[in-house]
Amino acid sequence: MKAFKYILFLLLIAIIGMAIYIAVQPNEFNFSRSRVIKAPASLVFNQVNDFKNWPRFSPWIEQEPNAKLTYGEKTSGINGYYSWNGEILGEGKMTTSAIEIDKSIAQRIQFIKPFESESDIDWAFEQTDEGTKVTWGMKGKQDFMTKMYTTFAGSVEENTSPDFDRGLFKLDSIVTVDMKKYSVNVNGITQHGGGFYIYNTTSCKISDLANKMQDMLPKVGAYAMNNNIKMAGAPYVYYHKWDEENNAAMFSCCVPTTEKIISSDPEILTGQLKPFKALKTTLNGHYENLKEAWETAMKYIPENGLEIAENAPMLETYLTDPMKTPNPAGWVTEIYIAIK
Repeated sequence: MKAFKYILFLLLIAIIGMAIYIAVQPNEFNFSRSRVIKAPASLVFNQVNDFKNWPRFSPWIEQEPNAKLTYGEKTSGINGYYSWNGEILGEGKMTTSAIEIDKSIAQRIQFIKPFESESDIDWAFEQTDEGTKVTWGMKGKQDFMTKMYTTFAGSVEENTSPDFDRGLFKLDSIVTVDMKKYSVNVNGITQHGGGFYIYNTTSCKISDLANKMQDMLPKVGAYAMNNNIKMAGAPYVYYHKWDEENNAAMFSCCVPTTEKIISSDPEILTGQLKPFKALKTTLNGHYENLKEAWETAMKYIPENGLEIAENAPMLETYLTDPMKTPNPAGWVTEIYIAIK
């Protein structure tokens, strides 16, 4: 009997000791995970800001893809929300409480089943030289039951941070894939209207062309803006010579104008394109796919009984401003090849 009482006494001491240990655990938890994604901050921000995108990168929805998802009337911005219900995921809701465009998102996550709790979710998007540093954090309070659970099952960070790492990895993957989407379409024969333009020009190695163009085209555009010159359309590159065998190219960076301009800058010249018949080809996507677009157009010409006009224009027109459209998949470039 005494032994039994002694065992009960020890057990009681152990229970009290455990209760004290649990009670003195931190009343709050706070952790975050980060990943650098090679994409503009605005592009990553837009993916996270709209809950309709979450099934693509959520590590939890990945565990139960057939869970029922319900979206609010708003799914992005302040008061945007979605909720879930599933056997594995349980039941809950997430709501956006604050945003700073392209910089941060604050959200509130509410768990209903299998237990009730609430936590804060924070996102930060920092532009760096390597890309966008995305930080995904979570913080909240720990009541006694939560402390008891984490005492035996591990901390909230230990249990949840691997999911955050997985989610950031998936977010990186889908953003990268989205940026690489492109299409090439041969539109057919059209009539290019020609017109006046201002330009600068140079010859260089084909391998140096991209760097030269990035330096030259902004100068022509800046001249037009600084002198209040009315533009007649999108800027373009006029290819005069393309010799892959000798790695040589001659080209002009042009801005179309509504009238003939007399330039005050010796590096900015004035030209005029006569209207011409052309094969038009459109690239939707990153400029790195222009080589394929040109090859597609050049292949189309002989296959369809057409012939390139001798010493006639070959133009590459940029309809999209990359500064205003951060996703390269949304860039539109038109190619015009003069034909007989």
